[in-house]
Amino acid sequence: MTQRALGAAALLAVVAGCGGGEPPAQFRNPVHDADFPDPFVFRVDDTYHAYATNGPGGNVQTLTSTDLVHWQKGKDALPEVGPWAYEGKTWAPELLARDDGTYVLYYTANAADFGAQCVGVAVADEPEGPFVDSTEEPLVCQRDEGGSIDPSPFRDDDGGLYLLWKNDGNCCMKDTWIYAQRLSSDGLRRQGRPTRLLKQDAGWEANVVEAPTLWKRNDRYILFYSGNDYASDFYAVGYATCDGPLGPCTDAPENPILKAGCRATGPGHQAVVEVGDETWLVYHAWPGQAGSDKRVLWLDRLRWEDARPSVDGPTCAPQASP
Repeated sequence: MTQRALGAAALLAVVAGCGGGEPPAQFRNPVHDADFPDPFVFRVDDTYHAYATNGPGGNVQTLTSTDLVHWQKGKDALPEVGPWAYEGKTWAPELLARDDGTYVLYYTANAADFGAQCVGVAVADEPEGPFVDSTEEPLVCQRDEGGSIDPSPFRDDDGGLYLLWKNDGNCCMKDTWIYAQRLSSDGLRRQGRPTRLLKQDAGWEANVVEAPTLWKRNDRYILFYSGNDYASDFYAVGYATCDGPLGPCTDAPENPILKAGCRATGPGHQAVVEVGDETWLVYHAWPGQAGSDKRVLWLDRLRWEDARPSVDGPTCAPQASP
């Protein structure tokens, strides 16, 4: 037997001694190489449901997967926007599961009578829809602050519901703030007063903070968000630590924790997904020049040191699947 063959045999013996079997499954980014901007991912039983800004798939584009890696295109989750809205600018949808087994979809749309982007709310019996918005007015519409976009629901451990969003101030030379407010138990009405959690006050953010995602880890509240111009190379993801769903919040000094790299330009508008004892970050990125024809779906591991998150990405090389 040659020296090379002996080495190969020794390697096989080591693998067999370690249990052998099939090698771990791997994947390579992007996990969905088609336009799917502002993604949100929600698990129901053994299926992951993904939702995105309007595009070829309708007002609310959808995908489904059983492993976060292989995705199948679904139907439009919101075939008709609410009576208060125009079609064509339906952005950043996110989902809430209610205790009665039904679902609420929060989405952004162009308000016909308000002249701004505003937040609407729709209900369905199934996570894939069809969601129906029968309201005459948007749920949130800050006309004096440029409008309201990027709604994101959060359920605390005590069952309390909250909605986070961003005023669309960068549309008209105003500050952008990430807001939070308590929701009613059915998720359809705001209660109390909205609270400002953070604004664009760091260099990397330029004049925009948006796309809030509130996550609880070891009794600490972590607010992920995106900053800078979404159509630029400088769009990125940072986070803040908060005392509670209504703040106060403090930006992390190491921000941003995810920025352009390998084939991902302007990564952002993140969603956090838990898989067993792991957490993963789903986000969109331009596959080349920022502002090109599509933003595609990426997936990378989100790691924690105590309650401080870091992202293994953007990752172009093959990596172990969730």
